[in-house]
Amino acid sequence: MLPQPVPVVIARYDFNGSTATLDDSGFGHTLRIITGHGGRIRSIPHGTGTAFAFPDHCEPIACPHVALQSPGTADLNPGTRDLAYGADVLLDPGQTSKGQNIVQKGYSKTSSQYKLQIDGLAGEPSCVLVDERRPGIRMVRSSVTAADGRWHAVRCERSGGRFEIYVDGVLRGRTRIPADLSVANNRPLSIGGKGAYLDNDQFNGALDNVWIRIG
Repeated sequence: MLPQPVPVVIARYDFNGSTATLDDSGFGHTLRIITGHGGRIRSIPHGTGTAFAFPDHCEPIACPHVALQSPGTADLNPGTRDLAYGADVLLDPGQTSKGQNIVQKGYSKTSSQYKLQIDGLAGEPSCVLVDERRPGIRMVRSSVTAADGRWHAVRCERSGGRFEIYVDGVLRGRTRIPADLSVANNRPLSIGGKGAYLDNDQFNGALDNVWIRIG
């Protein structure tokens, strides 16, 4: 039997201090802050360190937008390998919208993708995978909300043909996916939104300890 690949945390961000946008994994995926319409992020206390707070929800078209992005290097592509990714999430019930992106790489309509988002007014987290060869969104949604004004650790996990979502370490959703589903693209890794343009699925809460593990 061939040895199994060792899982590697390929990117991790704790948003602490003067090195808040550096990749704590050591692989060098430094984030840059991109903004639009006056958007900005704020450092807020969380645990023994700090987290990043994103713009509040608003209804006008030209709302403040901000996202964190690192270049879409090949080592962030899992291909068909096992994959896990997640974040600590703080979102108030009054800050929900039709969809808010926490972390993603790739786009569902133009490339393959992995993504963690918060869905709808109920504020339920969901995980998404899109295969690079076959169109169609594969999604697993949590049975509980994460938008209750408290911090929650949300995790997406793909292992072979199994795709699961966990909230605070508890399994909250499971589905099956093709075992050969492959995610590989040249798009940036984005946190807090797709970008700084109008339709960016802006996240309207606070994030901390964002991470991606491959293998």
